[in-house]
Amino acid sequence: MRAARFATHGGPEVLRIDEIPVPEPGPGEVRIRVEATALNHLDLWVRRGLPIEITMPHVGGSDIAGRVDALGDGGEQSVGLDGVDVALEVGMRAVVDPSLDWIDPTSDPASWSGRDPAGLRLVGEHTDGGFAQYVVVPAGNVVPIPDGLEADVAAAASLVGVTAWRALVTRGRVRRGEVVLVTGASGGVSTMAIQFAKLQGATVVAVTSTPWVDRVQALGADLVIDRTAGDWATIAGTVREGHGVDLVIDSVGAPMWRGISRALAPGGRVVSYGATGGPKVEIDLRHHFWKQTSFMGSTMGSPPEYRAAMRAVAEGKVKPPIHATLPLAACADAHEMLEAGEVFGKIVLRPWPDDAPDAVEIGPGGAA
Repeated sequence: MRAARFATHGGPEVLRIDEIPVPEPGPGEVRIRVEATALNHLDLWVRRGLPIEITMPHVGGSDIAGRVDALGDGGEQSVGLDGVDVALEVGMRAVVDPSLDWIDPTSDPASWSGRDPAGLRLVGEHTDGGFAQYVVVPAGNVVPIPDGLEADVAAAASLVGVTAWRALVTRGRVRRGEVVLVTGASGGVSTMAIQFAKLQGATVVAVTSTPWVDRVQALGADLVIDRTAGDWATIAGTVREGHGVDLVIDSVGAPMWRGISRALAPGGRVVSYGATGGPKVEIDLRHHFWKQTSFMGSTMGSPPEYRAAMRAVAEGKVKPPIHATLPLAACADAHEMLEAGEVFGKIVLRPWPDDAPDAVEIGPGGAA
């Protein structure tokens, strides 16, 4: 089979397309024939060299949708989108929950003793992933999807959907009528968070840069602020008669936190799930103890949270914006595009040449 992989850490140039053996499912595992796989910033960080042990050469890709191709012993059962046990069958359409060995530190902190600080393992990070024609995953991570849900959409929604759901609904405890501020609004998770927040009845303020303002507006944001055009924090903080925003969902980190501190309402909450702009933040703590605000972290999500997010996608209530669909052979180009900040939403790769002989742009200029 063909796979996009790297044998050393570095830039996009380390990626190459290799012919490697088709993996065999072991006990409790399932082999998926990959129809679509999508990129995340995680793929860039793993390629550059995260401080974790990975096998080399490494096949990345946490977002995977396709068909069940083979079942290992004991790999015949999983849980469907509705939370009910389902028998897996060869040929069944499915998406892969990328979280392995999920443990929730907020409900079971003792179980984290001695664990890696990241707290969980991911398909495509700690194991070989979906940038290949076939991938083997645990049966419990295989989630059947309806025929009406396209593989491109399912793959693009996978990791970003569960991340946005947990950050917004579980950790952020969003409530109807609240004002939610979403930073880095062109990113994969942020585009889903905007739609989930609207689904929950919130008013959404989104912060992005000039090229993406109209596209973020099209996702349903009530107010889109161009961060390059002025004092975005002051504008965000006056949305509701100067009260401020109730909940911030932040992926950017360092460049945003001073503004976030000012924009927060009394008793407001901040959920951080990323640091694409830098992990070292500088804030004025007086804003926070005076307004009695809360900081929270969030990463990925549990199996029930994954299914809740993907159920909303399957029902057509939310849809991940797909910037472009490319053949697997263009994996290095896709990495370059994402690294350069040229992507709105997600890039999808198709591993089978007959499925994607050329680059296919989805929507006008990558719009949803």
